[in-house]
Amino acid sequence: MAARPIDVKALLELYGVTGDEFDRLLTLAKEAKQKGWWDSYAAVTPESLRNYIGLEDAASSLRTFEPQVIPGLLQTRDYAAALAAAEPEFRPDEVERWVELRIKRQDVLSRPEPLSLWAIMDEAVLHRVVGGRAVMAEQLRCLVALAEEPHITIQVLSFESGAHPAIDGPFSLLRFAEPADPDVVYLNMQTGALYPEKPHEVARYNLLFDHLRACALPTGESLSLIRRLTKEYEK
Repeated sequence: MAARPIDVKALLELYGVTGDEFDRLLTLAKEAKQKGWWDSYAAVTPESLRNYIGLEDAASSLRTFEPQVIPGLLQTRDYAAALAAAEPEFRPDEVERWVELRIKRQDVLSRPEPLSLWAIMDEAVLHRVVGGRAVMAEQLRCLVALAEEPHITIQVLSFESGAHPAIDGPFSLLRFAEPADPDVVYLNMQTGALYPEKPHEVARYNLLFDHLRACALPTGESLSLIRRLTKEYEK
């Protein structure tokens, strides 16, 4: 639950916070009380995911590693629908609603000051047939097109790279335009989410991502692999 602005104001005064920092923190408290567009999707998303979407919407950059599926911000509608249809708890109408949310989230990539996205995905993601071969072909063509945008970087961690430091699973790192706002680590889980926030924990994930960038194929080779697999799906 977000803190009430009146309580935040009292705490700031108690701790002697003044000037621009006082105004900034009070503004953040007021904004936190406002509902985001994502709250209208509460029926198909847990609170933990809606909290993350709020952070994603406010972030200036996102670095993400995905070992199983195409990162959400890069998914086509049909690919997202196939993923949602595999969720046993969703009714057909909820699948469509969930897909709407997924596509709406992608607006952060086309806003006037777009989110800077660096996505690394395991090669297994490209071989996992989600929704059928035609859906995969369309999805991979979409990746190639998106990679042409200057604010979007896509790398593939090839099978030949072997063991790597993020073998345990996916993670995301969000960074914000305000230097005073620390990086946020997001770990998605079946029953909720974790946000490691201690400095040494955040530093660990920053280091992990740097290692993954070094282990993954360069962007040109990554896109060559995606194009080759696209042709295989098109056969």
